[in-house]
Amino acid sequence: MIAVCSVAATAWLAARTTSSAIQQEQGQLLSSDTDIYDTLVGYAATHPDWTGVTPTLHRLAERTGRRITLTTQSRRAIAASSATATTLPTRASAVVDPLHTDPALLPGGDAGRIDPRAVGPYRLTAAERKELRGRADKILYCLGGANGIAKLSEAPSGRTSLKLVDSALDGNVKGAGCGVGTLAAPQPTEREPLSRLNTMVNDCLRREHQEPVKVGIDFVLGYGGPAAQTCLDTARREQLTPYVAPAALLFVTTPTGSTTAPAFHFTSANTARIAGVAGLVLLVTVAVTVVVGTRLVRPLRALADAARRPVEEHQRVPVTTNDEIGYLAAAFNDLTQRRERMEGQRKAMVSDVAHELRTPLSTIRGWLEAVQDGIATSDQALVDSLLEEALLLQHIVDDLQDLAEADAGQLRIHPEPLRVRDLLDHVATAHLGRAESTGVTLTTHTDGDPELSGDPVRLRQVIGNLVSNALRHTPSGGTVTLRARRTGDHVTVEVADTGTGIPAEDLPRVFDRFWRAEKSRNRRTGGSGLGLAIVRRLTEAHGGTVTVTSAVGAGTVFTVRLPV
Repeated sequence: MIAVCSVAATAWLAARTTSSAIQQEQGQLLSSDTDIYDTLVGYAATHPDWTGVTPTLHRLAERTGRRITLTTQSRRAIAASSATATTLPTRASAVVDPLHTDPALLPGGDAGRIDPRAVGPYRLTAAERKELRGRADKILYCLGGANGIAKLSEAPSGRTSLKLVDSALDGNVKGAGCGVGTLAAPQPTEREPLSRLNTMVNDCLRREHQEPVKVGIDFVLGYGGPAAQTCLDTARREQLTPYVAPAALLFVTTPTGSTTAPAFHFTSANTARIAGVAGLVLLVTVAVTVVVGTRLVRPLRALADAARRPVEEHQRVPVTTNDEIGYLAAAFNDLTQRRERMEGQRKAMVSDVAHELRTPLSTIRGWLEAVQDGIATSDQALVDSLLEEALLLQHIVDDLQDLAEADAGQLRIHPEPLRVRDLLDHVATAHLGRAESTGVTLTTHTDGDPELSGDPVRLRQVIGNLVSNALRHTPSGGTVTLRARRTGDHVTVEVADTGTGIPAEDLPRVFDRFWRAEKSRNRRTGGSGLGLAIVRRLTEAHGGTVTVTSAVGAGTVFTVRLPV
């Protein structure tokens, strides 16, 4: 996002700045071309030919940095700003003709496109200029002098005119007695060429069958229509032609004479603007990147610091965001919690294993030391007692080995078709003697004759552990019942007893290793604490589930569901 925004901002700002710089350079280039054209048109308007224009071309070339060439309409050279001969472009930059000016290069000219500097025979003498200026000063003083009601201006012919600042006075000034109307009267120098001009215009109108008109010294017709204006423009050009230079072709090229447009070379100010814009975008981008990067890296650093701490500390990190990093922090905390719980289980398991192994080993060692010291005699009863302790040790070690194989994923089962009725009868027969010795009634009941595919040895171990556990917690006079039935694509086996029951708060932990509901119960009545854990792992290895329901004082039911 930062990269896309920075690139877009840089492109936009650079384009705007560069466009502005190019427009400025183009404006300067157009301004220089306009200056060249205006200067040469002014020269042509005040000179009858192009003789002596070369110094003017040199000054223009030095000021604009361009190569300027003038030729006739037939492309014969008139003058050039450089003596080096070059091939001229096929198309001229402009036509320099004061009687037909280009409105695009000289805006604001009169409607006839005649340069106002082309005055020809209408140029006043110095005495006439002085007399007309004095008369204008008196009129200006009469109108109020320096109060700003009007101002004087001098035309290229030397004629002084009065320009009213407030056009609302136009209808009253002439009658104010200040002689404003006398400024519009032709001077002696102007009368003869103005008379000839009127004759030429009216001769033209007569040929067009139009009414005659009268042209004033301002060459503005207020009537007569387009035909009169056309005749006036034609007559003026004919009258001024002897006084102006002939039309010439203008070629403006690079200093080397290249026909291509000059390349733009940005000024120092424009270059500094573009570099400043790029630097500003870079600075903002770096600042935003640092801020965003710091916010992104801060929780990652907290995670890294927590991961490097000792395992025993179980460090957690705060979850401050709801994004991928927040999910990672939550997963890290969950992993830490599970690791802490597993570490506690590991310590408890080591303690329980040590406790379970210490008791039979202590018993065996004590009796053997007693025999060795002559305190006890080695008789059949002692041997039977030691053998019983050894068998208990073997039972604990076998259970631990089964759980270790299950944890490592190396628990092997060998499924084969078997009848559930035979499985329950075999388990009941194996535990019948113990049930009779404790005064507990052991019965089996099977709905139909369900079959399933499983490892008979492991399934007998599952049902046997449940029956052994039920007999251990059922008092004399109670019953333990084995039931089996087919339910859909599963076989359900239940081991129910009428024993002491399990409190509801302890039910979630009955399948934990080395867990006992009665912590004070001795090992001989409580078993090793691994039987139910093995039941769960063996059932899961067969793709089944085992659950328990119990009520204190009423009994317990373990339910094993196995796929067919």
